[in-house]
Amino acid sequence: MEKKRRESSCDSCVNYVYDEDYECYCCDMDLDEDEMARFMADSVRDCPYYQLDNEYLVVRHQM
Repeated sequence: MEKKRRESSCDSCVNYVYDEDYECYCCDMDLDEDEMARFMADSVRDCPYYQLDNEYLVVRHQM
């Protein structure tokens, strides 16, 4: 049976931005060496820096 990779929540994170130099999406957080190793090994379940990119939340605060 093929192992199904879980979907990442990075797609909906505020810190997941497009990098023009690398021409791809990258995490904008400054991860240290240990955090990057855990991320690359896919051993992290929930990112501690995840922030939902919710535009409607900003609008609600303005009202």
